[in-house]
Amino acid sequence: MTSAQRLIGLLGALQARRHTTAEALAEEFGVSVRTILRDVQKLVDADIPVLTERGKYGGISLLPGQQVDLSRLTTSEADVLRAVGVDLERARALGAETAARAAVGKFATRPGAPPARTGAAPLSLADVVTVENRAWFAPQEPREAPDVAALARDLRQARRLRVTYRRSGERAASDLVVDPYGLLLRVDRWYLVADVDAAPRLFALTRLDRWALLDEPRRIRDVALEDVARGLGQALETRRGMTVEALLDADGVDLARRILGSRLRTVGPPDASGRVPITVAYAQVEAARQLLQFADHIEVTAPPEARALLHRLATETARRHT
Repeated sequence: MTSAQRLIGLLGALQARRHTTAEALAEEFGVSVRTILRDVQKLVDADIPVLTERGKYGGISLLPGQQVDLSRLTTSEADVLRAVGVDLERARALGAETAARAAVGKFATRPGAPPARTGAAPLSLADVVTVENRAWFAPQEPREAPDVAALARDLRQARRLRVTYRRSGERAASDLVVDPYGLLLRVDRWYLVADVDAAPRLFALTRLDRWALLDEPRRIRDVALEDVARGLGQALETRRGMTVEALLDADGVDLARRILGSRLRTVGPPDASGRVPITVAYAQVEAARQLLQFADHIEVTAPPEARALLHRLATETARRHT
């Protein structure tokens, strides 16, 4: 179940029960309590009448007198909610903002202003939780990308595509025919999910120069878009062609966890000099250049080719700055 689908299910659950808890919803949808709280915040941000109360008898419910009737949605409104939930920015990127606003408007009306709180009254969830979907250190301006809405319209034709795409690290783009499943939005980046010769691939839209619909129907495997995208993500995060061993200053471990993510496989106890042994998984030795950003806080110890790579890069960097 996608995040957007879970939001629809969450609305349905609140309408059916009128009152529940984050823990009960987390168990029902198979996610963490934190995820449920983030979902509730998204509903609150969209002005959907959700009430949250703390304490022994608190919980989550729809405001009294409100009805969230999903059957009132048109086909296009329900379609966009299933795709992106109540996120109007993402709906705008897909050219479906009008339908999304209409859908939210059908169950987001609130009767009057909320009563003023006294000093002893508990704060609402919206008062103490804020959600920011933009990734850390994301560019101030959005990355240039093709018309996502136009691509989404073409994908709904269920036909093959001829794409002109530049792979990471390459200067020139090349043409290839793909069998598309659909689009994936991961944090703030859009990807085309498609098969190439029956093998799944991810195509970053920022490197997709153009595309054209072909007359042939797409030839995809009997797998849902969500499952293909999840499998590609897991394969990318667990891929390990080689393991790099290094010694890292102990005060750099937190930074390493943030930068290296799932590539950081092990972190050992610090030695007498205050350095921590770590192992990092990469698909190829050239990818170990990422470790150069730790500068004099790291020493690569194995394998020899990774150590030689860092030596060559450091020498060239020093030469350019002399």
